Amino acid sequence: MSPEVNIVDSHCHLDHFKEEEQPEIIARAVAAGVTRMVTISVRMSQGPMIRTLTERHPEVWGTAGVHPHQSGEGVMPSVEEIVEATRHPRIIGIGESGLDYFYDKSPRDVQQEGFRRHIRAAQATQLPLCIHARDADEDVAAILAEEAGKGGSFPFLLHCFSSGRALGEAALAMGGHISFSGILTFPRSTELRDFAKDVPAERLLVETDSPYLAPPPHRGKRCEPAYTALTLKVLAETRGVAPEEMARITTANFRRLYTKATD
Repeated sequence: MSPEVNIVDSHCHLDHFKEEEQPEIIARAVAAGVTRMVTISVRMSQGPMIRTLTERHPEVWGTAGVHPHQSGEGVMPSVEEIVEATRHPRIIGIGESGLDYFYDKSPRDVQQEGFRRHIRAAQATQLPLCIHARDADEDVAAILAEEAGKGGSFPFLLHCFSSGRALGEAALAMGGHISFSGILTFPRSTELRDFAKDVPAERLLVETDSPYLAPPPHRGKRCEPAYTALTLKVLAETRGVAPEEMARITTANFRRLYTKATD
């Protein structure tokens, strides 16, 4: 791939790596053409750590929010608290929030209430909401539609998309974006690649969700933001375009979606 190509890893968890190795991981990403990364919040208590990462590394932006796994831990943040956490100039989105009925680490009613609060924060700020959906497609689609009907539209993306086509199409109909991770590259992900062919080009994003879900030839090992380039290559092949063109498309989409990411 041309050295002029710039790729954005729209979803990673840099704070899951040791502080002393973070500069090396970011440097490897940049060397692979992944010049920007968004490190994602799963607990509000991560705020100081995420803000520090973004201040130390100009390649990194962050989000504010609570993962559905953690939504049952302690007191759930209010809409106002989530909004306040986005005031920092390098915090460019909300989440990740959503529903996970596969692990069910938090009660479903608590997950749903947390999801609704994050949606309302996205409506208030018009910052994109990063959505986690696992084995909860119908409820995710229903809550998105209900909250949009009450409070108006808001920008969002379904991250690490591996859900059914019905949720993907519902999200697209509501103006959402679809972000593909290393799952797209797995041999058994035929249906996912079939859906990826049909997503409008202007709604596509790529990510790693690192340190999870490393694509081949690193599958089963720790994932890094550098591997976004491998997922992008498979997405390009799936859609019949050059990797450089897919990099241009997904980076432009990211810039339109994440309007605070101005540098």
